[in-house]
Amino acid sequence: MTQTLQTTLLIIGGGPGGYVAAIRAGQLGIPTILVEGQALGGTCLNIGCIPSKALIHVAEQFQQTVHLSQGSALGIDVDVPTLDIRKSVEWKDGIVDRLTTGVAALLKKHKVQVIHGWAKIVDGKTVEVGDQRIQCEHLLLATGSKSVNLPMLPIGGPIISSTEALAPSRVPKRLIVVGGGYIGLELGIAYRKLGAEVSVVEAQDRILPAYDAELTQPVAESLKQLGVKLYLKHSVTGFEGGSLQVREPNGETLALGTDQVLVAVGRKPNTQGWNLEALNLTMNGAAIQIDNRCQTSMRNVWAIGDLSGEPMLAHRAMAQGEMVAELISGKSREFNPAAIPAVCFTDPELVVVGKTPDEAKAAGLDCIVSSFPFAANGRAMTLESKTGFVRVVARRDNHLIVGWQAVGVGVSELSTAFGLSLEMGARLEDVAGTIHAHPTLGEAVQEAALRALGHALHL
Repeated sequence: MTQTLQTTLLIIGGGPGGYVAAIRAGQLGIPTILVEGQALGGTCLNIGCIPSKALIHVAEQFQQTVHLSQGSALGIDVDVPTLDIRKSVEWKDGIVDRLTTGVAALLKKHKVQVIHGWAKIVDGKTVEVGDQRIQCEHLLLATGSKSVNLPMLPIGGPIISSTEALAPSRVPKRLIVVGGGYIGLELGIAYRKLGAEVSVVEAQDRILPAYDAELTQPVAESLKQLGVKLYLKHSVTGFEGGSLQVREPNGETLALGTDQVLVAVGRKPNTQGWNLEALNLTMNGAAIQIDNRCQTSMRNVWAIGDLSGEPMLAHRAMAQGEMVAELISGKSREFNPAAIPAVCFTDPELVVVGKTPDEAKAAGLDCIVSSFPFAANGRAMTLESKTGFVRVVARRDNHLIVGWQAVGVGVSELSTAFGLSLEMGARLEDVAGTIHAHPTLGEAVQEAALRALGHALHL
């Protein structure tokens, strides 16, 4: 016998967007049910953002220890280190478990009913989960995205996705990464630091093709120093006899021997397997089309996060989820951020917030573009890093800042300052006139603004 539940808000998907929407809805007193087929936290918490950063940290610590064992100017001497990757994975899993447990506790605290199971849409007001039927006033779709697979490289055996790469039982001697975007490079660099021989195959003519060449150049130099081999303008044709078959720019075929192949060629909205087609929503390519309130083409049906297309970022989904909960409660909101930060946790790290110089030019803006190198920053030197820079893009007529970019050690933490300055409508004079703590990497932010005004102090 089918059990029928009634609720005001029904959320399909317990990732960053879905669980944040549920928590905020609970805070606002909205009766809410959250349906999740796997672990709470979605891709980000379980097989994405968090575990990848944990593995990157392990790799960085191991590489630093190897470096110290070979003699260091710091005066530190250690024996040759060894790595127990199983313990590393246990540590990573412990972090994931603490965070997912924390999400469950927050949902319970705010009286959100969590149903574990796979949702199947009946109509815009009705969803089935196993033998349960749930009826709602508002339906929020937050099913996220999944890895894009290549037909000639089916996942299995030596062919792995990022999911398998984040839970290794051993470090392969040789690893080929297919895809030179941020996911492929983050994991490729980590595996190189863990001791694998790493090659990257990218169909385009440079790594991180979504970012401008000046910004990605320090990452390309780091790959060279690490000994990562790049095969640019090479396309994959298949895998055979322990070798990845790739087509060279001249049309010839090259066989690259390897122990594992990591396929990291992007992600796509997760629209299959839960009867989304029953709603007949207006689509935007592979994603669900939404307006600036995250409403779909059907009344009281909302979509957030990766399901609604680019940029596929957890923090975008979180912000959208919070907003939808407030809209349902009767508040007046719209999703119109000045900028959404994008961070690559490569070595060195890379941050883009707002418009790049090329984007500003394409928008018809006459801008000042100014950079300050970390080679002139004292804090960067004390961190044994002089690579990279901070770059600011500001309108020439009124000095309004429209974009920030940075590449270098630890620059992911500068993304908050970048985003805040854009949301607050800061001008070059505002940042230049703000006293920045010394010695910090943040001083390069102030110096970039000062240089744009014509008077950098330490350059």
